[in-house]
This record gives sequence, C-alpha cells and structure tokens, in this order.
Amino acid sequence: MYLGKVVGRVVCTIKDDALHAKTLLLVRRLPNGPVVVAVDSVGAGAGETVYFCRGKEASFAFKGEEVPTEATVVGIVDSVESVQI
Repeated sequence: MYLGKVVGRVVCTIKDDALHAKTLLLVRRLPNGPVVVAVDSVGAGAGETVYFCRGKEASFAFKGEEVPTEATVVGIVDSVESVQI
C-alpha cells in the first residue's frame, strides 16, 4: 500500500461493465513516484492525499464484485506525521 496524491481524472466513453459508475483517478505515488490510474472506492477528489493499493489486493475493496483493477484508492488521508528515531 502506498501514499499518493490525486492529480487528475480519467474519462472513458466506453469501459468494462464492472467499472460502470466507478471513478478513475490519476494518482502520483509520494514523494515523487510514477502516476497510476486507480479506481476510486472512497470518493476522493483532486489534490487530496490518499492511501492506495496495487496488485490483486486492489480488487478487495469491492467485495462481492469482480472489478478489473490494478490499483484502487482505499482511503483519504487527513494528516501524515513523521517520527524521528
């Protein structure tokens, strides 16, 4: 699982039926990682810091559905704190 920043949206005129009514977001992995397309499961918006997962686990957020996804936003982050050890 990774922290990321929502940097945009993807708009599709035609997509798999399992993705109907699901928002596709562009998420940049923090701090300076690549941008991935992720299915939104929590209602995240532009500029928000989010928690997302990749791989097989990405579809677990849609329990009972078979959603074809490689990345899914599973949480909106309120704050991040760093602890010095």
